[in-house]
Amino acid sequence: MTSFKHAYVHTNGIRMHYVEHGEGPLVLLLHGWPETWYTWRHQITALAEAGYRVVAPDQRGYGYTETPLEISDYGIFDLVGDVVGLVNALGEEQAAIVGHDMGSIVTSAAALLRPDMFKRVGLLSVPFMQRKSIRPAVRYEMASQKAHFYQTYFQTPGRAEAELDADVRRSLLGILYDGAAESRINTAQPKTNMVFFDKNTRLVDNLTTADELPGWLSEADLDTFIDHFQHSGFRGGINWYRNMDRNWAQTPFWDGARITQPLIYIAGALDGVLKITAEDIEAMDSTVPRLQGKHLIDNAGHWVQQERPQEVSRLLIDFLGQTATLD
Repeated sequence: MTSFKHAYVHTNGIRMHYVEHGEGPLVLLLHGWPETWYTWRHQITALAEAGYRVVAPDQRGYGYTETPLEISDYGIFDLVGDVVGLVNALGEEQAAIVGHDMGSIVTSAAALLRPDMFKRVGLLSVPFMQRKSIRPAVRYEMASQKAHFYQTYFQTPGRAEAELDADVRRSLLGILYDGAAESRINTAQPKTNMVFFDKNTRLVDNLTTADELPGWLSEADLDTFIDHFQHSGFRGGINWYRNMDRNWAQTPFWDGARITQPLIYIAGALDGVLKITAEDIEAMDSTVPRLQGKHLIDNAGHWVQQERPQEVSRLLIDFLGQTATLD
C-alpha cells in the first residue's frame, strides 16, 4: 500500500481526499459507514493489477475529506455531486462505480442520475432499493416501537456521535465485530445488537467488546481506521442518515426507476442487511434489467470486501471484463 497515491481535489464545494493506484479504465470505490477509503485496500491492489485505474475517496464527512457543518450538506445530491466532480477532476468522462453499505446508496443514485458517466455498477451488501411509497421516517418509527432502531437513534443531532467519539477504538472495534461473520459464528461471545436495542440503553452500550480482533482485521488496520475517525469524528457520516427523509422528498421522479446499466450484487451470506432488504434483493431481478448476478459469499458478514477480499476482487474483475462489450 506504500505505492498508493494520496491526493486531493476540490469538488462540489469541498476538498476531497482520495487514494489512487493503477492505470487503465477508471473504477471508483465508495465506502460505507463507518469506513473510509481503507475498506477497499485489497480491491485497490487487485483491480490495479488487473489493468484498472482505481480511485477510492474518503467521502464527504469521512477521514481526510472535509466535514461540512450543516446536516443539510449531506443530502444525496451533494454526495453524488462530489463523485461526479471527482471524475471530472481526474480528467475522465466515464467510470465503473462500486459501493458498499451507504456507499451503495450513493452508487445507485449516481447510476440513476448520470448513466452517461457511470457505465458499470457494483453494489456490496446494500442492494438497489427503489423509492418506497412511505417516507423513511414513518418506516423507521414503525421499526422502533419496542426497541431503538439505530437509524432512528441517529436522527437526534449530537447524540450518537458524542457516544461514538468518546472512545473511537472501542466504537470502531465494536461495530466492525458486530457486523462480521465472527459475531454470528462465535457462540461463546455474548450477543448484543446495535441495530435494534433496548430503549433504556445507549447505542454504545450495545456494542460487543470483542475478546480479540476478527481474523481479517489486524491491529495496523484498526489503527488506520482509528486515525481516520479521530480526524473526522463520526458526525459527518451520521449526517447522511439524517437526510433520508429529505432525500425521499426531493426525488419523487424516482418512483419506479430502474438501473439500466450492467450491475453486480455481492454480499456476505451472514450479513444482517440481507434480512432487512430481502424484498429489494429479490426485486432486483426486475428493477435491474441487466443484472449480472447476485452473489452471496459463504462465511462472510457485512464487511464482505474485507472479510473475503480475494472472492470479492475476483467477482469484480470478472464482472468488469465480461461487461466491457455490453454497451
